[in-house]
Amino acid sequence: MESLEWLAMVRHGESTANVASDEAAARGLDAVDITLRDADVPLSQVGREQAVALGRRLAALPADERPTAVLSSPYLRASDTARIALEQLADPPPIVLDERLRDREMGALYMLTLRGIETRHPEEVERKRRLGKFYYRPPGGESWADMALRLRSVLADIDREYPRGRILVVAHDAIVVLTRYIIERLSEEELLDVERTLVANGSLTIWARENGGLRLVTFNDTDHLKDADLAP
Repeated sequence: MESLEWLAMVRHGESTANVASDEAAARGLDAVDITLRDADVPLSQVGREQAVALGRRLAALPADERPTAVLSSPYLRASDTARIALEQLADPPPIVLDERLRDREMGALYMLTLRGIETRHPEEVERKRRLGKFYYRPPGGESWADMALRLRSVLADIDREYPRGRILVVAHDAIVVLTRYIIERLSEEELLDVERTLVANGSLTIWARENGGLRLVTFNDTDHLKDADLAP
């Protein structure tokens, strides 16, 4: 990516499914009590406040350092994070929704806890062990490699369509990690090492132009959330 001034990736604010997933795991349940499709899961109140904190951080930048374009996953938790954040800016750019920025599709494993997967689909646990986390594809879902393929196309479009742009992307934790994989040309092992660090809700990861390419400046930055007492 040679044409951008900087690229910033945000993981959406805390969602109701994030809260429910933590509760289900803590209670030893097989499944998360969420009946919505993944695209329709909304932000929690904390998630909305995290989006406001993100917007205030962007608004504090000098005008010539703020985003010139904003792209978002169309999933509600991401698009609402982008919308709420940009409401804090006086003259924000429009939000462009791109389905290639959606979260990983989990297929038959959607909204199952680790316990639920082990109990209901032990054969999938074994298949994942054999294939490895990067190439494993749940029934009806996507592998990390599948996601990387669609993400490569959207990053190439961004690089072409926004020369010298300052681009803000609001999406999901897997999108943030896989962007590092693509831009920094990580190996499978290096990617999985990065993935061991939880990408926090509302966090910022930023790459800046250097020597004709993009260099990682900060990963999983939550300083704006700490100021508002909203960090994980």
